[in-house]
Amino acid sequence: MKKYDLIIIGTGAGGGTLAHKLATTGKQILILERGDFLPKEVENWNPREVYTVGRYRPKENWLDRDGKAFAPFTHYCVGGNTKVYGAALLRLRESDFTEVKHADGISPAWELGYDTFEPYYTEAEKLYSAHGTRGADPTEPRAGEPYPFPAVKPEPDMQELFEHIETLGHRPAPIPIGVRLPEDHRKLSDASTLSLFDGYPDPTGMKADSHVVSIKPALAQDNVKLMTGIKVVKLMTDASGKRVAKVVALHNGERMEFEGDTVLVSCGAINSAALLLRSANDKPPNGLANSSGLVGRNLMLHNNGTVVAVTGKPNHAIFQKSFLLSEFYHGTDDFPFPLGSIQLMGKTDPDTLLGLLEEEFGKDKNYDLDYYARHTIDFFITTEDLPKYENQVKVRPDGSIQLVYHPNNLEAYNRLRQKLINILDAVGKRFGYGIKGYLGYKLGVSGVSHQTGTCRFGVDPMASVLDLHCKTHDLDNLYVVDTSFFPSSGAVNPSLTAMANALRVGEHLIEKMGWKMEWKMAMA
Repeated sequence: MKKYDLIIIGTGAGGGTLAHKLATTGKQILILERGDFLPKEVENWNPREVYTVGRYRPKENWLDRDGKAFAPFTHYCVGGNTKVYGAALLRLRESDFTEVKHADGISPAWELGYDTFEPYYTEAEKLYSAHGTRGADPTEPRAGEPYPFPAVKPEPDMQELFEHIETLGHRPAPIPIGVRLPEDHRKLSDASTLSLFDGYPDPTGMKADSHVVSIKPALAQDNVKLMTGIKVVKLMTDASGKRVAKVVALHNGERMEFEGDTVLVSCGAINSAALLLRSANDKPPNGLANSSGLVGRNLMLHNNGTVVAVTGKPNHAIFQKSFLLSEFYHGTDDFPFPLGSIQLMGKTDPDTLLGLLEEEFGKDKNYDLDYYARHTIDFFITTEDLPKYENQVKVRPDGSIQLVYHPNNLEAYNRLRQKLINILDAVGKRFGYGIKGYLGYKLGVSGVSHQTGTCRFGVDPMASVLDLHCKTHDLDNLYVVDTSFFPSSGAVNPSLTAMANALRVGEHLIEKMGWKMEWKMAMA
């Protein structure tokens, strides 16, 4: 059996970025991905196939806290969830790294501050071709450099809405988007047009996902190998219980084993925790790296939801995802606790839109969905949910995943939703939008795109699963490098922080293993 220097399990924002960072070290790297490459096909941009049918989501069910089965909104493929993410690359705010009092409790401080992550945020923004405008967002944290590329130009109707909201005294700002536009690197007479993007695979390769940006370049190195269709089911330790000796996986039902000097788990916060729990044996009877009892605990999903304004004024935007409102992030005059962030999102798919219309206006009408697609404006709102010990990932005796999750901090979510509605009401009255009502929904437990927190990092082995370099306290050669390490979730998309942290951990490994000189020699 060949022994690798590094085994990386997972190819999403954490694993893919880490593979890219380490690819040029010359070390023998094996990347294991349970899914396959997403095909480039016409269904990539078919709303019914993507959303209603769930063509690219796994055919598996998880269980909620009451034991009821649900289909998780997650993706197993090369690139992980970044293949279908909206590519909003937002930094956590500086305050998110400190202790923050919320209406529903305390968001704990991180044991590393914003200054530690700042250079890696900058590196990640460059790697993932972030397009934005520094200084436009009033809550944006300090940054050492401008965005690599200017903000994506909004569609005319969204530019007009931006200006109308601004006229009322608010401070909308461009959403930093990870996208690889041809005009970024050469002069073209016309700029590229983005369309179905948020929630869809991108067959053009313009979306800056971890497959296109990180895995493909990594595989250009002879020392990097990717195996797909490999579901890792257990990590086996040596006799001491202090090192992972074998990675056990299934491929088409057949057992396979792999050996590596260092094992890096990047399966996503839920599946990484589940893998550690499934790896229990006599040495760690409650799960691998779980002497603290915290593996799977403190699960956070964010309080996410949509607000869809139905307007008399037409909206011809298709991409739509152009600006955000963060001015309520730290609270308001009438509510001293943080609320969160508001973003434009991609257009709601027709089947979901029909369900929302029927819920709001009745099922006894014949809705023209083409009309309503052109007479709606779609927003996504995010409020922080707090890490709670009782919110956890559990593995049932049959190996299935159960999420015991109780929502919290809901007053902040409801207030943020109302703030947005108040703004849109004011815009509608002043500028003639003819708003007829509001649709939308709050994501439930199946909405796991923003999963964080199941293997928090810290100094104290009894209060954290990982050390500050994301190595498990209990094992010498096991790291967890995805959103599991978050002690708190903030109220922005976690992707960029996962990418930045992967670059940070990768740099640590290069220095720890003495690879830096070899890397420099390889690049000479």
